[in-house]
Amino acid sequence: MKKIGVLIGKLYETSEYSEPAEAFKDAGYELVHIGKEKGEKVSDKNGENPVTIDEVADNVSPEDFVALLIPGGYSPDALRSDEKIVDFLRNYFTLDKPVFTICHGPQLLVTAEVLSGRTLTCYKSVIMDVKNAGANYVDREVVVDRNLITSRTPKDLPAFIDASLKMLKERN
Repeated sequence: MKKIGVLIGKLYETSEYSEPAEAFKDAGYELVHIGKEKGEKVSDKNGENPVTIDEVADNVSPEDFVALLIPGGYSPDALRSDEKIVDFLRNYFTLDKPVFTICHGPQLLVTAEVLSGRTLTCYKSVIMDVKNAGANYVDREVVVDRNLITSRTPKDLPAFIDASLKMLKERN
């Protein structure tokens, strides 16, 4: 079964994880949750919907996955303090495989220094961060730039999921 890595930590945005995750599972993909501590249970912003971390970044290889999902909420900000997660993401990007991220997710991409010259969208409080990282920000529900798919908020999830599934189908 083809695997999608999910970079997820405490205080993630529920719908930005659960809706794409359900769509990916329905399409036949296995999800591997990558976080700071294997076996840790991370909850959403409301302290609910626990997700168990399957692996830490230094126990997996970018080659293990056909795509990465980075949901928003406060999770990306917390994850970007983990050097191993940032290095994993940076190395993953060199393979030109799909990366799907929404809302605050690009914060992790800023820290990994992979946004220079890219066009993307994100939550409004992250706009200046992505611009300072050398990216071109556009205000659209979904933006596809080569292997990177981004969206702004949960209201954009239908377009985000459709674009992500389309890219998975084209590349796999």
